[in-house]
Amino acid sequence: MTASTLVGKRIVVTGGAGFLGSFVVKALRTRGATEIFVPRSAEYDLVDPEAVRRLYRDTRPELVLHLAARVGGIGANRKHPGKFFYDNLMMGVQLIEEGRRVGLPKLVAAGTICAYPKFAPVPFHEEDLWNGYPEETNAPYGLAKKMLLVQAQAYRAEYGTNAIVVFPVNLYGPRDNFDLESSHVIPALIRKIEDAMRAGAATVEIWGDGTPTREFLYVEDAAEAIVAAAEKYDGPEPINLGNGREISIADLSHLIGQLMGYEGSFVFDPTKPNGQPRRALAVERAANLLGWRASTSLEEGLRRTIAWWRTQ
Repeated sequence: MTASTLVGKRIVVTGGAGFLGSFVVKALRTRGATEIFVPRSAEYDLVDPEAVRRLYRDTRPELVLHLAARVGGIGANRKHPGKFFYDNLMMGVQLIEEGRRVGLPKLVAAGTICAYPKFAPVPFHEEDLWNGYPEETNAPYGLAKKMLLVQAQAYRAEYGTNAIVVFPVNLYGPRDNFDLESSHVIPALIRKIEDAMRAGAATVEIWGDGTPTREFLYVEDAAEAIVAAAEKYDGPEPINLGNGREISIADLSHLIGQLMGYEGSFVFDPTKPNGQPRRALAVERAANLLGWRASTSLEEGLRRTIAWWRTQ
């Protein structure tokens, strides 16, 4: 087995204590990386430029994996569009700019599927990123993340900066956020179904009419892809990260209910927003450039996620 190029490198993982980041740190350690620094927001507020400069001074990184983000479901995005835009934009812009100023050898940033146009042809190819405006409920967040790609490519052209951006689909798995005020669809469904089972409720209410489709990537698969990008990819083009399976919210609800043993029914509320009509990624570029494919089926990933939630 070839030794990882990450062994011996000083690595900063923003958001490394969070949902995705904790699994990325684990994947780095399995490859022999030992000098990993995880900045905490209480000490390094990445929205503050001076804190970002201090982070670079304190850690002198050779690789930055930028995973920190202000994230949430449709409700949180509708409630805080300004904060989601500003915080996500400023964190990424300043990390790339300060990295350029100190000669950072490489930065890998996580974008989002929310950056894609609302009516992009399905599956979304990387070339479709600019063919329209994102779905309105999360456009500020999606556009803030998409600006990191603009900056990475512009800085590469002018300064030779090695910054790359990957675009994962909706992530899920153990350690996800299960707060119904801010969670994404899978943890929200698991939480709602569990609450209904404990209360003996005959129905579970779901936002929207159930027709939108989504694709989901198990968090450990996403972590492996990000580390593979750090090891193997130095190009200017964005790379989608997904598993290639599209499922409707209605079918997802019934699948989770079945895996959890819920015997009630689901009631869909069409007065609530659906979000983007369809979401699924073309994933050939990741296979070709990273040698990576998702290895966890949706059913298996859901089983692991449900099992973890029930231990909490």
